[in-house]
Amino acid sequence: MAWFERVREDVSSVMERDPAARSRLEVMLCYPGLWAVWIHCVSHELWKRKMRLAARFLSQFGRFLTGVDIHPGALLGRRLFIDHATGVVIGETAIVGSDVTMYQGVTLGGTGKQHGKRHPTICDRVFIGNNANLLGNITVGENSRVGAGSVVLTDVPPNSTVVGVPAHIVYRNGERVLITDPHDIKDPLSDALIALASRVEELETRLGGEARPEATFITEELERSAYRAELEHRQYVSMGEGI
Repeated sequence: MAWFERVREDVSSVMERDPAARSRLEVMLCYPGLWAVWIHCVSHELWKRKMRLAARFLSQFGRFLTGVDIHPGALLGRRLFIDHATGVVIGETAIVGSDVTMYQGVTLGGTGKQHGKRHPTICDRVFIGNNANLLGNITVGENSRVGAGSVVLTDVPPNSTVVGVPAHIVYRNGERVLITDPHDIKDPLSDALIALASRVEELETRLGGEARPEATFITEELERSAYRAELEHRQYVSMGEGI
C-alpha cells in the first residue's frame, strides 16, 4: 500500500470512529496515536531489513514523541486507532488485526522471559478499554470488547465482552452470560465466593425457594433504564455556566 494511501485511510477511520474529530487536518496534526502507528511502519521496515539498532532507536524516538511504546517487531494491521495514546505498550511478538481500537494505558505484554511468541494476538475489530492489560500468548477473537482496567490472561472467543481482574466473559454473541459457578470467575477470592454460594444455596433449599439469577439481572436492567430516563428530564447545569 502506498504511503499516502495509508495515511488517508487511517485519517478516514479516525473521522468515522471518534466523535471529537472535527477535521482531517486536526486528526493529522493532533492525534499522537496515528503518529505512533506511522512511525512504527518505518521502524518495522528497518526491523525486517535486519537494521535492528536503527529500528529500536526510531521506536524510542516515537515513544518520546507520542507516549506510545511499540516494539518494531510487532505486526500491526490496517486502520489501528490508538485514542489518547499515552502509556500504550505493544510487545515484540504482538499481532494486531485491522480496525482495532485501543485507549490510553493498554498493554499487550508478556508474562515471562521465554522466547518465541509471548505476546497477545488481537483479531480484527476488537475494542480495548483504557488501562487494560492483555498478557501472554493469548488470542482475542474478532469483534470482541475488553473492558477498561481488565487483566486478560486467557483466550477470548469472538463476539465476546470481558471484564474484571482476571477477566471473565459477561456478554457473548449479544447475550448476557450468567455465571452460576464461582469457579468461572477465577477471582483470588473464589474460595470465599464458593463457600458463600454454597451457603446461600443451602438456605434457599431449607426455605423451599429456588435461585433465579436471571431475574436479578432483569430487575437490575429495568431499574437502570428507569434511572436513565429520569436523568434525561433533569438539568443540573447549563453549558458553560460558572466558567
